[in-house]
Amino acid sequence: MAEFPFEISPMFEGERVRKDGMFVELGGPKSMGLELVRAKDMDEIEDDKVTIVGPDLKEMEEGKTYPWAMIFHIGGELVEPDLESVVERRVHDFVNYCQGIMHLNQRYDVWMRMSKDTAAKMDSFEPFGKAVMMLFKTELPFIEKMQVTFYTDEAEVEKQMVEAKEIFKARDARTKDLHDEDVDVFYGCTLCQAFAPTNVCVVSPDRISLCGAINWFDGRAAAKVDPEGPQFAIEKGEVLDDNTGEYSGVNEIAKKLSSGEFDKIKLHSFFDSPHTSCGCFEVVGFYIPEVDGIGWVNREYQGMAPNGLGFSTMAGQTGGGKQIVGFLGIGVNYFYSPKFIQADGGWNRVVWLPAMLKEKIAETIPEDIKDKIATENDATDIESLKTFLQEKNHPVVANWAAAEEEEEEEEEEEEEETAVAAAPMMMPAAGFQMPAMASMPMMPAGKAGGIKITFKNAKISIDKMIVSEKKE
Repeated sequence: MAEFPFEISPMFEGERVRKDGMFVELGGPKSMGLELVRAKDMDEIEDDKVTIVGPDLKEMEEGKTYPWAMIFHIGGELVEPDLESVVERRVHDFVNYCQGIMHLNQRYDVWMRMSKDTAAKMDSFEPFGKAVMMLFKTELPFIEKMQVTFYTDEAEVEKQMVEAKEIFKARDARTKDLHDEDVDVFYGCTLCQAFAPTNVCVVSPDRISLCGAINWFDGRAAAKVDPEGPQFAIEKGEVLDDNTGEYSGVNEIAKKLSSGEFDKIKLHSFFDSPHTSCGCFEVVGFYIPEVDGIGWVNREYQGMAPNGLGFSTMAGQTGGGKQIVGFLGIGVNYFYSPKFIQADGGWNRVVWLPAMLKEKIAETIPEDIKDKIATENDATDIESLKTFLQEKNHPVVANWAAAEEEEEEEEEEEEEETAVAAAPMMMPAAGFQMPAMASMPMMPAGKAGGIKITFKNAKISIDKMIVSEKKE
């Protein structure tokens, strides 16, 4: 658009700004990044005003990373606090409509980059702020007035971060006493489909969005004021499996929105038709087969999990809108759900968490399991994790003995099957005369030949078998 120094279009959504083409990085894993929307009275807002607290774009050094916070104030006759997080989640869309500006994640995990080409066209963040506000008011007409403050000063960003986290916590607490069985409607969100085309984000009272920004109440408010928007109602339909969280209505929308790639999603299952994972998830879960347990790692954690992988590597394997058995993306608030992966053992299946995440969600971890869940301070690889879990007598340890017994039984069955396979086995066909033993070739003792065939969980049907004497 002519009034802005860069192009604005949905075609730029999904554009990536790589490191070699980056002028400046804002927030992200190397710093702090925040976005927050607050509803205000109309007379408290100076429409279209952009304020920068800290170094502006022209004062920044190329290639460096800076702390970043975006605080938007919105007003209008229909604007209410329930809409804050809904509007907030659209920041991801509208920032990415701006050419040369990349936006990832949400809430207190924001990561942005501005390209060298776009930075060369302006010396301030002001045009960028005005462009984003123009998009908001065009796409969401219930917003009548809007202003924004950009913070790049580290101390100010830290201050805004503390206040914002308290606001996010209060928002999340609203669904504490509301559960999946209490409602007939869930909500869907397609905001991440620009990056993950087959992702189907289902928001229920017991399962917050993967990004952590949209709860059930937020989805309801969004669908009400913007019926054609990215948040919409999903009729729950028939309960197919209460334990795994499978509903006919969710399965129908999964098939539709994934273009047929998935025909079912089970909201509270880790292994069986799990929820798709977009890429904006706050935490990724990973199965550790060596201990038959599940670990979780959050986006802020910079170290390695016991499986030798970090968050970014596992996020790359998990995201893209896929159902990946053994990996699962979630929002942090899902840990507080009474249905947290209940189909696969819930908290009794959790064996490892980063210390920072464990401390953050300590109040929701059952007391009888809390000290039995390892952190990087207790276990850094599989062997040390095994030792820790044994010492603490974690519930998964009981499964190891059962697995060993099953393995021993399988080995015994294999030995029996081998013995049978090694012995001469003849099944006479109709009319076949069994030759006299004297005419049968004898196999020297201890030198049984042939091959070993082991069948496991096999069903074999034979209509006819013919045994004949080999002619020299």
